[in-house]
Amino acid sequence: MDHPYGYIKEKKVFLKGFLGQADRQIGEVKEDEASTLKYFEARFDQLKEKVEKLKSDIEENENKGSFLMKLIHLRDSLMQADALGDFIPLIETLNEQELALNEIIQANRSKNLEIKEALILEAEALKDDTDWKETAEAFKDLKLRWIKTGPVEKELQEEIENRFESIVQHFFENRRHFFEGLALQADENIKVYESLVAQAREAHDLPDVKMAFDISKKIQKQWKESGKVPAERRQPLWDEFSKLNNRIFSKYKRTLNPGPTMHPRELMRKVETLTEEIKQLAGKPTSYELIGRAKAIQEEWRKLPQRKPKEANLIVRSFQFFSDIVFEKAFLEKLVHGKYEDWDQKTQEEQTQIKIALVKDLLRRDQTELEAAQENSDNFRVQSADFDIMMKKKLFSVKRKVDVKNYILKQLSFN
Repeated sequence: MDHPYGYIKEKKVFLKGFLGQADRQIGEVKEDEASTLKYFEARFDQLKEKVEKLKSDIEENENKGSFLMKLIHLRDSLMQADALGDFIPLIETLNEQELALNEIIQANRSKNLEIKEALILEAEALKDDTDWKETAEAFKDLKLRWIKTGPVEKELQEEIENRFESIVQHFFENRRHFFEGLALQADENIKVYESLVAQAREAHDLPDVKMAFDISKKIQKQWKESGKVPAERRQPLWDEFSKLNNRIFSKYKRTLNPGPTMHPRELMRKVETLTEEIKQLAGKPTSYELIGRAKAIQEEWRKLPQRKPKEANLIVRSFQFFSDIVFEKAFLEKLVHGKYEDWDQKTQEEQTQIKIALVKDLLRRDQTELEAAQENSDNFRVQSADFDIMMKKKLFSVKRKVDVKNYILKQLSFN
């Protein structure tokens, strides 16, 4: 049975040769010849639809060059397809599309070459820049733009890629050598810092305080003039170095100003006397004369030797506590006079109630501060005696502020 594009012979279906190909068997008769021919015609129609679909996709898309390989694969499949129909128009359509795509690709590759040449010029201008951070970011941007730019002609591809990559490598090699040099220099610098810390230890242990102080001044000057090292390596050395020099200075200062001397019993009597007097002032209404006397007592206290007998510790705390009460009451008096112009015209009861309200407000702030200090003390447990002492002093100071205001509040409540 014959067909315009094939025939059936001995129950076998053949496609007539085209474009230089010989006749080729594409199948066998399964049921009857008519239905068999329709089956292979339908297969051809499917191939025709694929060609039309590809043509439509190429027309509708901007990146037309991306369809070239798909076109070639489809055309190759037509030459081997098991179907009955006129394949020549389909192949010619694909050939025309290929020519058009090649023209577009050629134009794009020429444009890509221009873009990549411009990127190479940008890179060339940056390759010896020593602003490492900013220039590294610029090279990252260049590489990203390079990647986004399409290919150039195959015969130029390797050469232009190598040109760009060699420039990029030149910059990053320079940067690597620079930081390797810094690391080597830092290793040398750290030895200088370690040596200065060792000298500070030796000076700290010297019995001659004046000699230790002179050495301390010299090595502190050398420290300032020493080279750069990473902060994380320098900081532990600085912590020890500064602590040692502070101790050396404190020892030297004590030799210059040892402070007044006093027999322990005499010192205890003076401490007790001044504490008792400031306590009495703390129980009286504030006045200009009272504040003047409190300041004079404090001046006398400052003239006492710094080191006091251990048995004076509680008395010293009492002196601090009652001194704080005197000056807190003076602050409260100044506050109410500044806030109320008619303060002196108010009754005693009105004045007391206003002061109570103000003290309660100040107390709430101090209690909040105390809670925060307590929380910080609990959260920041570190292996440092100095830090622990600092936190304890902070807690004690804030707690004393709370205790002072509570004391004043009781005084006001019983007025």
